[in-house]
Amino acid sequence: MTEIDALIGSALKQNRRNLSEWESARLLTGYGIPMAKGILARSWNEVREAAKGIGYPVVFKACSPEVSHKTEGGLVAVDLRSEAELDAAFNRISAAMPVRDAAYLVQELVTGRRELVVGMSRDPQFGPCVMFGLGGILTEILGDVTFRPAPLSEADAMEMIGEIKGHRILDAVRGMAAVDAEALAACLMAVGRIGVERDRIQAIDINPLIIQDGRPEGGQAGRPVAVDALVILKGEDDE
Repeated sequence: MTEIDALIGSALKQNRRNLSEWESARLLTGYGIPMAKGILARSWNEVREAAKGIGYPVVFKACSPEVSHKTEGGLVAVDLRSEAELDAAFNRISAAMPVRDAAYLVQELVTGRRELVVGMSRDPQFGPCVMFGLGGILTEILGDVTFRPAPLSEADAMEMIGEIKGHRILDAVRGMAAVDAEALAACLMAVGRIGVERDRIQAIDINPLIIQDGRPEGGQAGRPVAVDALVILKGEDDE
């Protein structure tokens, strides 16, 4: 049994439909999708050691399959640059936790001015479909997304990248390097493979997928890195 099988099997045995962010990240990493480095912790001492291991600045989050809207609930702190700032965030977030026995995720701070969204959902007619578009708060505001049924070829993925209205944001613009289109296409193809190979997964939401600023003067392309993800499993009403 692979780690991915174990993650899904454990959640199903617990009658859970959501994987935690940590579990979701492990699953996506198993398919080669680049994820921000993160360490799961359950106490202040573990949180502190995790931050030391990753190196400041860090992001600190609540991590539980029962908590999927962390930002709205005030359960995320970003750009923490010292142990004192981390301690304050830990005290605030641990006091605000809506569930018992939750864990915490200490994550490297990934920076970039461009945010994308990648996802997968199962359509009753077309089966698993991959979604791609502008991410962050722009996902809901602009709705600039496109879809393709899985599996995707590299040509399919490249078409999706160029199909959104805001596709020029992925070019070299305002001192930012062009995105690594092959790496981005690989992410879309990987999400499609998950949909095809893992029929117990109902949906995937990777938002944001940040494009780390490359160095246009040195020919370094912008690299896509996922900093938040949610995997939803099939429920009885989805069968």
